[in-house]
Amino acid sequence: MGVKTSTFFWLLLSGLSMAGSGAAAAAGKRSVDAVVGGRGVLWSNPRDIASRDLYFGPGGRRDQPRGPYTFIKEDLDGSNPKFVVRDRNGVRWKVKLGVEARPETAATRFVWAVGYAANEDYLLRNLRVENMPPRLRRGHKLIAPDGSMHDARLKREGAKKIGIWRWRHNPFAGTREWNGLRVLMAVINNWDLKDENNSVYLAPAAQNVFMVSDLGASFGTVGASWPLAKAKGNLRSYSRSKFIRRSTPASVDFYVPARPQTVFLVHPRDFFRRLSLRWIGRTIPSRDVHWMAGLLSQLSARQIQDAFRAAGYSPDEVSEFASVVERRIALLSDL
Repeated sequence: MGVKTSTFFWLLLSGLSMAGSGAAAAAGKRSVDAVVGGRGVLWSNPRDIASRDLYFGPGGRRDQPRGPYTFIKEDLDGSNPKFVVRDRNGVRWKVKLGVEARPETAATRFVWAVGYAANEDYLLRNLRVENMPPRLRRGHKLIAPDGSMHDARLKREGAKKIGIWRWRHNPFAGTREWNGLRVLMAVINNWDLKDENNSVYLAPAAQNVFMVSDLGASFGTVGASWPLAKAKGNLRSYSRSKFIRRSTPASVDFYVPARPQTVFLVHPRDFFRRLSLRWIGRTIPSRDVHWMAGLLSQLSARQIQDAFRAAGYSPDEVSEFASVVERRIALLSDL
């Protein structure tokens, strides 16, 4: 564990200290400051949304990684190139390369800003790692012979993952905060909502922290599409994508997650599993949509831009990504 593991979840949840005040078994009996299901926490009240630093994110300036970096091991989980490094302070970081690195960095900041748990992620435009092996099993083409690489997302290691949680069956299903998370996934176009991308971590206070731990499929298309460069972190795809499918006084349907492209039928099992996830963006109570809109609307234009600036996008991309997010927040507020 890194030297700052003991502070990890306090930064991560930003306000969890009051979360243990009681269990929320039903809507209308929620804690004022957090939603607690059994021994778990999904959301904590972000009383300081307007002053949150979306450039440095959950870890803040203080916890950002400090070079030099030394290679420890390759990580073969998931589909993106990943490996673990240690920085000069002895903190371990999981490095992710490839198309998900930048959108995940930005998405993490929005999730954290409105009160959900998020990993401490930082994007380094240029990273050099010492003692890199001659060849990794994945991503070796993205790494120069001297151990240097570009657009690397570093996620702080040290929190103890104890399992995953399922969208349909969890302690918070039906609550305002669970519905709000569904809305937020639609705002950022995070279409990869399979259960394996949700994690439960054990925090120091013995509360199980529930989070969407893989946000790499954000800010692109509304569903799985090919090539992946258009599906994740792609300004053109995000700005042209559809957002609200249908709205009534009672509920709202979003396009995310959408039907995967037909090309994914080459893997029928995965195709139909993704097809079955479309309910996550459907029939969300209007009152809960308005609640999430109220949280997001507290973010300033500068804060929204900072999230994309932190993800290494160009000034023009930062401005345009932020404009799409602002338009979506306005649409939610006007429903």
